[in-house]
Amino acid sequence: MSTSTTIDVRGLSKSFGQVQAVTDLSFTVRPGVVTGFLGPNGAGKTTTLRMLLGLVRPSGGSATFGGRAYRELARPLATVGMALEASSFHPGRSARHHLSVYGTAAGIAKNRVDEVLGQVGLGDFADRRVGGYSLGMRQRLGLAFALLGDPGVLVLDEPVNGLDPEGIKWIRSFLRQLAGEGRTVLVSSHLLSEVQQSVDQVVIISRGELVYDGGLAALDGGTRILVDSPDRAGLESALRSAGADVLALEDGLAVTGSSAADVGAMALTAGIPLSRLTPEHTGLEKAFLDLVGEGGRP
Repeated sequence: MSTSTTIDVRGLSKSFGQVQAVTDLSFTVRPGVVTGFLGPNGAGKTTTLRMLLGLVRPSGGSATFGGRAYRELARPLATVGMALEASSFHPGRSARHHLSVYGTAAGIAKNRVDEVLGQVGLGDFADRRVGGYSLGMRQRLGLAFALLGDPGVLVLDEPVNGLDPEGIKWIRSFLRQLAGEGRTVLVSSHLLSEVQQSVDQVVIISRGELVYDGGLAALDGGTRILVDSPDRAGLESALRSAGADVLALEDGLAVTGSSAADVGAMALTAGIPLSRLTPEHTGLEKAFLDLVGEGGRP
């Protein structure tokens, strides 16, 4: 395995004519944990990944692996493993043939092909034509391709799509194993429920903009306090200054780790009137939907 590297996205933007697909996006993906890249369909996830992998030219900003753009990597397959489209394999080729072509071109040892096919559970189907594969089997083949160069970084787009429950359970365990080896693992999905048992950190975007970057556990606050004021900006500033954990929503603020009485006292001390102060029990899925907004239902 090549040394794990950090993924850095800084001020990344992309427009297609009058359509702004991604706007000033910045986040970091670190080795040793599984990071989920989440957002509803159309949020700009695939465009971001394609810019990261040099398939789309950004309108602004940068996306790098250890400070280098993908096109600058000396040995791309040995640095970054990617799986973007499960349907991109030639239907007339076998899985072994498909991987062998790429492996030979990249100077990868021939025995690595059978090794990765075995890792993803396709060893018994290595010589079957990919056209006869199920969607779940093509997903596994995509993962085998991503692992071909034994890279330190893995970028996977919707890897559980098409997998049965057993396959989903397997890939969750496998992703954690890869991160445990010190690799940098970025997993894209439009459904939090699909990846919440796999990831540790999450980057959430909506309409091409960053809406959350942090730990998954922080989104599941148990009980949070929904609060608002005619002076919302002043309230947010006062709560943060008082040490409260504040999340900005479209219709107010959410405070975790504090009681309603504590939040009311913070606002009173700052002299800020409240128009709302409501305790609410929340879960991960609701927090996700609050962040992506009304138009962002997965």
